[in-house]
Amino acid sequence: METAWAGLRLAVGTLTMIPVGSLPPTTRRIGAWAMALAPIAALPLGLLVAAVGRLGQAAAMPTSTTATLSVGALALATRAMHLDGLADTADGIGAGWDRERALRVLRTGDVGPMGVMALVVVVLLQIASATALLSLAHGWLLVGVAVVASRVAATLGCLRGLPTASGSSLGAVVAGTVPGVVGGLAVVVMGAALTGATVVAGVQWWQGVAAMAALLVAVAWLLRSAVRVFGGINGDVLGASIEVGAAALLVALTIGATA
Repeated sequence: METAWAGLRLAVGTLTMIPVGSLPPTTRRIGAWAMALAPIAALPLGLLVAAVGRLGQAAAMPTSTTATLSVGALALATRAMHLDGLADTADGIGAGWDRERALRVLRTGDVGPMGVMALVVVVLLQIASATALLSLAHGWLLVGVAVVASRVAATLGCLRGLPTASGSSLGAVVAGTVPGVVGGLAVVVMGAALTGATVVAGVQWWQGVAAMAALLVAVAWLLRSAVRVFGGINGDVLGASIEVGAAALLVALTIGATA
């Protein structure tokens, strides 16, 4: 239990801006627990987004304004590090001449044209989808649960068999640590939670399953690209997986909500 608790604290400290105090020396066992518990660590983020959505609805704000505030609050609560990871990953994949160059671009921290394009597309998709979902009576709940469910992307990004990108300190701790059974269980649990939220929000129950499937496809594509270009995963790739997975999840839910 001590290792699991250390893993949860690592996940909270890594995925949010919530202070968790000093941590014990991080081992791959702790890293495995951290990534397995990533969706649980994201519960405060889901509550934050749901609260913003509910308050916006109570104040009769335009849903587009509430959606923008929700996405903005989520970015602040994560120090925008997942968005930064998305930009760096897109730039690195776009560099594409060879692995050494791609890794160098990935690590520079500067946002290039590919990174800007990825940020604009993903953020606009998230805002547009949240706008449509927040028009539902309990859409705020659905969006909040979707945020939590999207963090299963971090779990999937650390499944056994996925290598570490060269020079990645976080990847060295978490890459390839999560057993497939644990990853599958996380997907099932998050899929069930999402399905329950769709029912409460008045969306067809199967749309939660379809949304989780959309996340799996999007994250699998991104991870495959990262392994091909970078040779493995790192913190930026995990952040990109979360953002891309969240966008795919929200878009799939929107199609169901507006069908």
